[in-house]
Amino acid sequence: MGLTQEGDRLYLYSITTVAVIGGLLFGYDTAVISGAEKGLEAFFLTATDFQYDKVLHGFTSSSALIGCVIGGAISGYCASRLGRRNSLRLASVLFFLSALGSYYPEFLFFEYGKADWNLLMAFNFYRVLGGVGVGLASAVCPMYIAEVAPSNIRGTLVSCNQFAIIFGMLVVYFVNYMIMGDHQNPILDKAVDGTLSVNPSSDMWTVYEGWRYMFGSEAFPAALFGLLLFFVPKTPRYLVLCGEEEKAYSILEKINGSRLAGKILEEIKLTSKEKTEKLFTYGVAVIVIGIMLSVFQQAIGINAVLYYAPRIFESAGAEGGGMMQTVIMGIVNIVFTLVAIFTVDKFGRKPLLIIGSLGMAVGAFAVAFCDQMGVKGIVPVLSIIVYAAFFMMSWGPICWVLIAEIFPNTIRGQAVAIAVAFQWVFNYLVSSTFPALYDFSPMFAYSLYGIICLLAALFVWRSVPETKGRTLEDMTELWRSRLAKK
Repeated sequence: MGLTQEGDRLYLYSITTVAVIGGLLFGYDTAVISGAEKGLEAFFLTATDFQYDKVLHGFTSSSALIGCVIGGAISGYCASRLGRRNSLRLASVLFFLSALGSYYPEFLFFEYGKADWNLLMAFNFYRVLGGVGVGLASAVCPMYIAEVAPSNIRGTLVSCNQFAIIFGMLVVYFVNYMIMGDHQNPILDKAVDGTLSVNPSSDMWTVYEGWRYMFGSEAFPAALFGLLLFFVPKTPRYLVLCGEEEKAYSILEKINGSRLAGKILEEIKLTSKEKTEKLFTYGVAVIVIGIMLSVFQQAIGINAVLYYAPRIFESAGAEGGGMMQTVIMGIVNIVFTLVAIFTVDKFGRKPLLIIGSLGMAVGAFAVAFCDQMGVKGIVPVLSIIVYAAFFMMSWGPICWVLIAEIFPNTIRGQAVAIAVAFQWVFNYLVSSTFPALYDFSPMFAYSLYGIICLLAALFVWRSVPETKGRTLEDMTELWRSRLAKK
């Protein structure tokens, strides 16, 4: 009777582990570009029917984010109509097709190895397809985990999804490093008119083959994710919404034990019938604060570092093309994400966000100073790692925690969808403008991000309520009382 009374923790951790592979693929897909983008740029510079410039490269490097916006926007519809599990299965198929298509964009229609405008469009189509998978996974993975996890460990298990995202980035940094091996990134020459070309002495393996293997490597974890999803159940909440209460009870009993299963089932039945209110029932401020949390998480420029890390490290004077330093940064990111997971309920959300913003500002201004003064080597490399580490202990995981907590129950679904959509839009804006901004002046780019970090700290200090120790119902009362004071 032990397992039946208390619930089967191994079963719970197993299905949570499968769900967080979606988070790992989220991180893998968004960061794979970091190792591949320089070879990819050189490949399309060989095109003869159009001029591949920094603007086009910015679009190509971040085109997956267009899919992320689409995936995020349709995630609520998919989760309701297809169910949480089937939405994750759809995401796994999109990841798999995107990996194979990005590896071999010539498939059926184009000549292998010949760069032209049509091939560029085909490649971007496959990257957008993977982005839709990322957008779906970013919303549905935490939802799936939250709906199967017992309330006393829900926060920790949902936080594991953020850890999986960062771990996925580390895995792909390491995979890219292994794929590169002894090969070198191509050398690009700049003409008087500003146009780029590939230096004839470049290692042409990275131009024609290397980037393909990097994108193709994602097919393996994507296939594993899709396969394992056949062994996890639908969530009890979704089963109740579908009227399958007996199935919901059997899963709840397996996870929580017979003592709690009935009680939880009754609570789910009550909340599944919960009324929803109009979006601005609690005023405009709560929506604006949720949106601004998402905007600042991206506007502080972190994805410019994550996506273009090897190029930045190489420019800073790192040895071996910057790949090794990118792996080291990935390990540091993991450690600092764990710092956030273990301290967010102890110190609170606001202090960590403010400390993180200020630490990032120091790192960004240090990189800008090094560029201006021509300092190369360990100082700018360490400054970039400091900048990323402070993000991982603050804005990375805690923005998601706050977005999940800050909205009143009755408007949470609509409000979270809006906040997440803004997050992906600004992710795209930052990532697509970075190559041209960095090409114009690294000092200007990092000074701009440093100033935004300071503004983010000020915003959190003045406007964001602390949610530590408060129930979700407390947040409803907080916004209601704020509205009454006006």
